[in-house]
Amino acid sequence: MTNNYGAYMDKDLKIEATGDGELANMRFAVKDVFQIKGHIASAGNPDWLRTHEAADNTAPALTRLLQSGATLEGTTVTDEIMYSLNGENYHYGTPVNPKDPRRIPGGSSCGSAVTAAGGLTDFSIGTDTGGSVRIPSSYCGLFGIRPTHGLVPIEGVIPLAKSFDTVGWMAKEAEVLLKVGKTLIDSKEEEQKPFTRFLIADDAWELTDEKVKELLQSKLPSIVENPESVIVAEEGLQEWKEVFRILQANEIWAEHGEWIKKENPTFGPGIRERFEMASKVTADEVETALEKRINIRHKMEQLLQDDAILVIPTAPDVAPLLNLPTEDLEVRRSQTLQLCCIAGLSGLPQVNVPIAEIEEAPIGLSFIAGKNQDLKLLQWIADRFDK
Repeated sequence: MTNNYGAYMDKDLKIEATGDGELANMRFAVKDVFQIKGHIASAGNPDWLRTHEAADNTAPALTRLLQSGATLEGTTVTDEIMYSLNGENYHYGTPVNPKDPRRIPGGSSCGSAVTAAGGLTDFSIGTDTGGSVRIPSSYCGLFGIRPTHGLVPIEGVIPLAKSFDTVGWMAKEAEVLLKVGKTLIDSKEEEQKPFTRFLIADDAWELTDEKVKELLQSKLPSIVENPESVIVAEEGLQEWKEVFRILQANEIWAEHGEWIKKENPTFGPGIRERFEMASKVTADEVETALEKRINIRHKMEQLLQDDAILVIPTAPDVAPLLNLPTEDLEVRRSQTLQLCCIAGLSGLPQVNVPIAEIEEAPIGLSFIAGKNQDLKLLQWIADRFDK
């Protein structure tokens, strides 16, 4: 347990590389929500594990990694049904944050983040719907990406909310993040413009703790040239978060509501309440939120196009301490989702960079680019941040 940081669901599940390529001799672990032939993905809940069958095949994203030379070593702990940003699993425990064991690792891709941060793997695979790669990346001091929605194959992954779900990945090094991206993303090899505009989202920065804000802002002059201040959400990021909450909850209940009503699964604190909330979203709320999302996507596409990067803090603060009351964590969740919903609602790529630490606790800075600018963004980050 100590050596593995409590990160694994099945440490012994191993699949050797099937080819040779960009990821030769690298090892990776995968969040226990992916289909792996002969394996039952738990989705972080014993009742899910009990009521589902072993997979007949392996998810295409994992197949690509194996074909590129990487070896799969272990499945990892996730928050229950991926519906949390904390990484504290009521049934399977909380993986230890290798950077600061006093603090939560972040979720829902908690175990995957911990294997990469703890040096147990070269990179790790997770999923990101509302922040589930970006937040553990920030809390555990990793480079981590949520790609453009739909760009990386999501087939063979247990859904949470399909119009937001993405396959994401994390690593200690930006160059490794880029190599995984080259494997998972179909590049069109078109000549692309360089990034020439760097936008500082003032309303996003206002959501952060003052000490975090000061520290991250002190890093900006060495990273971006001629930054320009913008307001992302004139109506307020709180409203954007509500749009995200309604649409995500509606999709989650449509996906899992029947299973919950049939099986009455045991959920830990916070998770059951979230599902109960999801069951009560109305059709009118959804219709209004869908209209607002169209406007948000249009605004973000116009703002960024193919030559701009939006710079925001990844999380409002360093990782919360372990075992905080659920009510305190819900307040943090609301603040965090206001930051995460920007890329989530617009379907755009966002990369966390482990930029600083406060009393040994990591804090990340995020870079959001226009649609399908993922590889260009990963290359830009590798050029600036690889040591």
